[in-house]
Parts: sequence; structure tokens; C-alpha cells
Amino acid sequence: MNSATQQSAGVSPHIAGQERRLNIGGMPKVPLVLFVFALAGVLIVVAASWYTIQTLREALRGSAWDGWWMSAGAWGLAIASLGAGWPLARAFNRCLGVRAAALRTDVVAARTERSEARVQSWIALGYTLAQFIVVLGLQFLLANNHAVAKTFFLVPLIVKTFPLVLDAFWVNVKIFLIAEVLVLVWGLIVALAMFAPGAAGKPLRLIATAYVDVFRSIPAVLVIYLVGFGLPLTGVPVLKDLSLTTYVVIALTLTVGAYVAEIYRAGIQSIHWSQTAAARSLGLSHMQTLRFVVVPQGIRQIIPPLLNAFIALQKDTALVNVVGVVDSFNQSMVIAANYYNLSAATTVALLFIVISIPQTRFVERMAQRDRARMRAGSA
Repeated sequence: MNSATQQSAGVSPHIAGQERRLNIGGMPKVPLVLFVFALAGVLIVVAASWYTIQTLREALRGSAWDGWWMSAGAWGLAIASLGAGWPLARAFNRCLGVRAAALRTDVVAARTERSEARVQSWIALGYTLAQFIVVLGLQFLLANNHAVAKTFFLVPLIVKTFPLVLDAFWVNVKIFLIAEVLVLVWGLIVALAMFAPGAAGKPLRLIATAYVDVFRSIPAVLVIYLVGFGLPLTGVPVLKDLSLTTYVVIALTLTVGAYVAEIYRAGIQSIHWSQTAAARSLGLSHMQTLRFVVVPQGIRQIIPPLLNAFIALQKDTALVNVVGVVDSFNQSMVIAANYYNLSAATTVALLFIVISIPQTRFVERMAQRDRARMRAGSA
């Protein structure tokens, strides 16, 4: 419609332009392809879930877990497997809303309903994918006449050997508790050596830097092997008579201390140079500036990465089996050799999970709190 025609029809060009903008794309249509795809996914994963539940129920039939609670649990899992159908039902309702809005020629309502239908369909697909991954995991455990489950999760053997594994696990706990304290002190000493001032401190800086580079390059298992078997062979009066646990603590302190020294260094360097300048202008020496101004602020910045390093140290204690320390992993290998089953190793993994995951969540909360504090300070 040209301007002359618009004027003859009594329609202003401004209103005609608004009508063209509102009609861009036309009336929205039902997202039928996405909905059908989500429906097919939900039907497939629900069928696979019910088949897996039935297979699991047959596997447990006649065992110590057999009973009314098994049937109740199977029905509960079957009902829970229908959870992906809830957002799909809402998507279907929104699709009906698109049709109803189209019949009323309500473009805004149709677009709103279509957007919600797409969102609910994608939510159903997300739940479907997550449920499918769980089903695949259970099918893997039940594969080959439940051979995988019997090899790694033989519950009677786990219950029977749990006291032995737990008793050996306290060796791991003792090692990483002692090593963490020593690493905190040793890493700080090395980091301060890397900041030795002036030409007089250059040799110390070079030695500290070389130590960090060397021990960050050598695998921890190799350091444990060299210290655990090498120091007794030296015949040095004090070192040759230490226990295997002490050798392991020394090796872990040397290895993890190099990483922690780098974390300390990053924290110290994150403090603005004006803090050091202000402290020196007040008459504080280099060591006093580090002690009272720089290090306290730097440590506050590096608490989350320090805790991450300690979580890694806890897992590294499983390497002590190299020198023959009877820790939880070594104990699990003895049990595996006796019973030809690896369920005791699964117990060790669960014990490490129990002590590591709460610390990981704690580190994440601390990091979130620090980020929130920094955002509040910059606002």
C-alpha cells in the first residue's frame, strides 16, 4: 500500500508502519516437531527405566534384599521414572494454548504460549537425558549376568571387610593431617624465600624457585618411592631409623609444599604494591611488612585454593602403598587378592568421597562468599 492509497483510505503512514511491525512473522505455530521429539524421548526412557527396574528386581530376587520392601521400592522407582512426563504435560497444555490464541488471533498470547511450550519441551528433554544416563549406568552394572555389580559392589563382602578397611583408613587420615600442617609451614617458608629482597637475597630466591620447579615436575609417587626406599639406604643415623609413615609424610610435604608455595606466592603478589609502600613509609622493615601487612591479607585471598590443594593431598595418601604402608588401599588389595573381588576398593573410594565432597562444597561456598564480597566492595 503506497502513501497515496493509505491517505485515500484514511490510514496514516505511522499506523500502517506499526501494523507492518506487528505482523512480522505472522501468527505463531505450535512447536510440533520439538514436542513430538520430547514425547518420543520420554516414552523411550520410561520404557527403558521399567525394563531396568524389572531386571534389577529379578537380580535381587532370592537375596537378602528380597521382601515386600523390594516390591515397594520397584513401584516407587517406576513412578519416579514418570517424572519427565510432568514438564511434557505442561508443554502439551501450552501447545493447546497456542491453538486457542491463534483462533482468537491474539498474537501476543500465542507467542507467549509458544515460548512456554518450547521451554517445557526442552525441560522434558533435559530430564529425559539425565534419566537415560542413569539407566545406562544401571544397565552397565547389570551387564553379563550382573558381573559388574558383583565385582565392584558385592554388598556382603563390603559389609564383612568394612572394619578392616576403616581401620587402615585411619592411617591415611593420620598422614594427611600431619602433612597438611607441615605443608602449611613449609610452603610459607619457601614462598617467603622467593621474595627475599635485594642482591643479598638473590641466591635464596634462585634456590626456592628451583625447588618449586623441580618438585612440581616430579610425580608424587616417584618422590615417595625415592624417599621411602632411598633414605633408609643412606645409613644416615637419624634418617635411616624413621618409620615408613614418617618417610611418606616427608615426601608428601616436599611435593605438595612446592604447589602450596606457588599458591602463597600468588596470594602475596595479589596485594597491591601501595600496601607495601605505605608500610615501608611507616618505618617497617621488609620482614615486618610481610608479617603484619602483606601475608595476612594474601592468606585471606588464597584460602579456597589452599583447601583445594589439601583435598588433593588427601587423595595422594593412597600412593603410600608404593613403600608398603598398610593403608586403606593396600588393605583393599589384600582383600581383593584373597576374595578375587574389588568391592573392598569400592569401600576405599566411598571413604575418600565421604571426606572430600563436604570439603569441596565448603571451598565453593567460601569462593562464592569472596566473590560476593568483592562485588559488594566494587559497587
